[in-house]
Amino acid sequence: MLLAYIDEIGETGAFVSRDHDHYSTSPAFGYAGFIIPEGKARDFGAVFDGEKRTVFKRLIEQADHPGRWERKGAEVFSVRAPETHPGQLRVFDHLVRTLTHMGGNLFYYADEKPIGTPKQTRLDRDDRERQAMREALNRIARHADTHEQNVLVMIDQINEKERKRRLPAMYEHILGRTKEYPEMRRLVEPPMHVDSALSASIQFADWVAACVGRAIDYQLLKESAYSWITDTRVVKSVRGSFTHESKLHLHLRSVGEFHHSQIFSRERPLFPIPGGQLVGDMTDPMAAEKMRAIAAKMHKG
Repeated sequence: MLLAYIDEIGETGAFVSRDHDHYSTSPAFGYAGFIIPEGKARDFGAVFDGEKRTVFKRLIEQADHPGRWERKGAEVFSVRAPETHPGQLRVFDHLVRTLTHMGGNLFYYADEKPIGTPKQTRLDRDDRERQAMREALNRIARHADTHEQNVLVMIDQINEKERKRRLPAMYEHILGRTKEYPEMRRLVEPPMHVDSALSASIQFADWVAACVGRAIDYQLLKESAYSWITDTRVVKSVRGSFTHESKLHLHLRSVGEFHHSQIFSRERPLFPIPGGQLVGDMTDPMAAEKMRAIAAKMHKG
């Protein structure tokens, strides 16, 4: 059996731009983490815990509850990470190599958000979360089926009320899709919720989600501050480590979507560098989004 540990990429809210007063958090939403054979999960967790206790020794000793202390992925992959704490990035790279040597893979699925306020984009945050979770489960099941293994999915803990609200939808999706897509039988249960403070594997999934989020930021935002994420001297081992099913789904774009390690490419298909002026330089982002919305309506018609 395989074990999949995933965490959220970004959040479900609207996105306009990095400098918007209210809607500036993340240009995409989805899930990322890793998949590992069950027989290697405990070993990998021990390696992660050992590295964490070495790198963050002083912080852990100073914590009120050392056994529950965790370093969030957003801190590991902060804007100036290569300058302020390159050692943490080296530890992440080492952990990715360890994972792949144990027969594991990194994984992600994310949807680019339409640009605009909640009213402009008719945002339904619950639907955005459901759609991303469904696609993540579909792709994890497909990966497991390729390896002729069942898979158990685990995700960071949420409050009990929210868990009970989401659970029926996940059951409905898995059972409803099974007849047409038999690989869904590989999912032993809907995702189980685990407290990240008590799980080294969920903590590493959070690191992976942060790393993937930075790469998506670089690919989707022209003025991204995370160009360093594509530097092979910073995070080398992610390339070739993702499942074939990993994907960034674009919103009404004229270029191909991103698969597996392509989000870490230095080249950015959305912002090519031709000999003349970029088309994107001549088009207001909001106007471009309206044009894509019109195109979508025409396509549906």
